[in-house]
Amino acid sequence: MVNPKSYLYLGIACVAFIAVTGCVFELSSGEAQLGFIPTVIILSLSVPLGLGTFIAAVKAGQSQEGE
Repeated sequence: MVNPKSYLYLGIACVAFIAVTGCVFELSSGEAQLGFIPTVIILSLSVPLGLGTFIAAVKAGQSQEGE
């Protein structure tokens, strides 16, 4: 049976990486709808959140696989 935590972590990582993609497009368009500073803040929070939860999802999936 697969660990449900891995699915939760993977879902959070997906949402965070979607936010990263949106922020990059907003910043590259020249004028972000929320403004430059809030968009950079969202981007700077989403990158570590996405990476951390993705790594946690992989570890949770691997730990369950061995059992």
